[in-house]
Amino acid sequence: MKSQTLEPSAQIVTATASSLPDQPQALTRARAFAEPLIAGETLDTGENTLVHADAVAAILKSIGGSEAMQAASYLVYACPHLTKPLEVITKAFGANYAELAVETTKLVNVQQQVRAARRGDGPPLASQAPSGGRELREASERGGYLSKAQLENNPEAQLETVRKMLLAFSRDLRVVMLRLASRLQTLRYCALTRQATSTALAHESLHVFAPLANRLGIWQIKWEMEDLAFRFLEPDTYKKTAQLLDQKRVERELFMEGLRLELERELNQSGVAALVQGRPKHIYSIVKKMRGKSLGFDQVFDIRALRVIAADSNGCYAALGFVHSRFAPIEGEFDDYIAKPKSNGYQSLHTVVRDAAGRAIEIQIRTQAMHDHAEHGVAAHWAYKEAGAKGYAGVSASSEYDSKIAVLRQLLAWERDLSGSSQPSSASLFEDRIYVLTPDAAIIELPQGATAVDFAYSVHTNVGHRCRGARIDGAMVPLNTLLQNGQMVEVMTVKEGGPSRDWLNPELGFLASHRAKSKVRAWFNALEMAQTIAKGREAVEKLLQREGKTAMKLDDLATQLGFKAADDLFEVVGKDELSLRTIENMLKPPERVATPDDYVLAKKPRTASNAKNGGVLVVGMGSLLTQLAKCCKPAPPDDILGFVTKGKGVSVHRSDCSNFRNMAQGSPDRVIEVEWNAPKNPEAAAYPVDVAIEASDRQGLLRDISEVFTKEKMNVIGVQTQSVKDNRGGTAWMTFTVEVAQSGRLKQVLAIVAGVAGVRSARRR
Repeated sequence: MKSQTLEPSAQIVTATASSLPDQPQALTRARAFAEPLIAGETLDTGENTLVHADAVAAILKSIGGSEAMQAASYLVYACPHLTKPLEVITKAFGANYAELAVETTKLVNVQQQVRAARRGDGPPLASQAPSGGRELREASERGGYLSKAQLENNPEAQLETVRKMLLAFSRDLRVVMLRLASRLQTLRYCALTRQATSTALAHESLHVFAPLANRLGIWQIKWEMEDLAFRFLEPDTYKKTAQLLDQKRVERELFMEGLRLELERELNQSGVAALVQGRPKHIYSIVKKMRGKSLGFDQVFDIRALRVIAADSNGCYAALGFVHSRFAPIEGEFDDYIAKPKSNGYQSLHTVVRDAAGRAIEIQIRTQAMHDHAEHGVAAHWAYKEAGAKGYAGVSASSEYDSKIAVLRQLLAWERDLSGSSQPSSASLFEDRIYVLTPDAAIIELPQGATAVDFAYSVHTNVGHRCRGARIDGAMVPLNTLLQNGQMVEVMTVKEGGPSRDWLNPELGFLASHRAKSKVRAWFNALEMAQTIAKGREAVEKLLQREGKTAMKLDDLATQLGFKAADDLFEVVGKDELSLRTIENMLKPPERVATPDDYVLAKKPRTASNAKNGGVLVVGMGSLLTQLAKCCKPAPPDDILGFVTKGKGVSVHRSDCSNFRNMAQGSPDRVIEVEWNAPKNPEAAAYPVDVAIEASDRQGLLRDISEVFTKEKMNVIGVQTQSVKDNRGGTAWMTFTVEVAQSGRLKQVLAIVAGVAGVRSARRR
């Protein structure tokens, strides 16, 4: 029936503080409060609302839920009938009850909103929004935003939306528990009445709610919900498996009961105090293992399973030793979750053995405390992957938000502690995150303190860049307004434009998320980079004009200089990281290696101190014309020797020069001793030397090597490069001509060059 807006009776409204949460009658009073409001209502499934609330309260009680949680199962359904539910329920029952009921109601409303958006009768979609809708729609897939069409056609997108919905309202984890119990009751009702259940609801139950129960450690809900959901999704497979279990049920149960009694007696006789129990069979678990491991029905170990409860951890290992001596263990089917617990805190020893007849039996061994921990609830890590290393079990939690939540505390114990508190302390578990809604009711996760600008960037980078206004729950607000959990946010954009530099000012409070800040910085960095590239391009093009090389392709020039693309070359030139002189020298034709006959007497004799002869003196003689040989390019303090050319002066070579050795062998009488003349200003002396470098070819190699010479204040006056593709991916050979005052200094610089990434060798030629 249609809901009516009513107020509770005056008797309930005027309840005194002494009759609030800590009073035993609170549950009875909550039911009496809600009964006149919901007794005549029915849910979408056709179930009476009051009957549903009764069943939810019973489920919560069975798993140890507190009276406050059970009472909330009634108050949740009463909220839609109250004009001011928070105030009314607070006055009648206390803030703790009111907050729990109202938060759960919010979650129910958001779920309904999402379902309505899928059907097309919900809130305005992004495609219908007056401004910014087109950008939101185009950006939906890349930005994590899900449109109506995506929700309808993508089951995984629907599951992700529901997961985030549950997470969005899990500041008080009792809210999630209420939704779990409600969903389980819905499945029970559908099974009992044998009515058809929507595939979406069953799929959602199997892949969202059951894994959530598992992560919270509520195994009772997990197993039952899995079996019921699977029954609706694959009725034929469910019935077939149930029939297989039932065919030899009596025989199997007699065998397992005899084995249980025998194992318990033998363990106790051997000095291991232990209790042996049978384990229930779960159809979905059996089918899952059959499919995941390609096993036949008789090969699934879950069909025959026992649990051993030992006194302590030492008793667990003693029991394991006895079991392995009594039966034949199956190799590869042993797991020690006591020494190495699962991510959700689960502890137990798992082994599979065969009896004398070859029948496989799965045995779990644990203490009573471990058993209680596993059966009645443990805080679970949201990033815990159910499939584990073997990868056969169900759905893995791999979505982005899963990896951000720390281990939750044990839910039920935590809930009981909160029962008398007016402020749920669980908020501290999620105090760094908020969750808001898009116009399509999709959930967006943001850091605490986020604004509409953060929201825009989480939808899509371009939406963030062009964001100029925002509405929160339909009202226009400044862009730096802080968002609150559960709000609906819509952004207005312009067709063209970029972010404001004010957004990076922390005092103005426009941005809180690292993603948004990095996107804004990247936009301004890209703008500056474009200006730098334009500056470098202009400089290179002017150089080519001066050298008469305007026909040369810029990409070819960049490749010769060791860059992947012309823009990479323009960037380093624009940043003054590569001298134009280097490019100019590369454009010149290479010099031919000198021979002895190439040395020609200059028109005007030069003294030994002249820079051209390098300050070389001929031993035992007056000043003679000397020239530094271009084949080996000597520099102080190299060992040098002179060779008298045919009336054209003395060429000075390094003593280890191969050209000099060849000439000396042919004309040993023309070899004379020479030595370096100490210059008046050693720092001003400059001697050109060649450096040969071999390296793995990569982008930016030339730039990185040039930077070393620049930092070491060593002038580069010439560069020659050659690249060859080989089995190592590509090799670059480079010859740098640099000016040095002392060759000893060059050795230090070459050691630094050898440390550049990719450089295999760096030596003087």
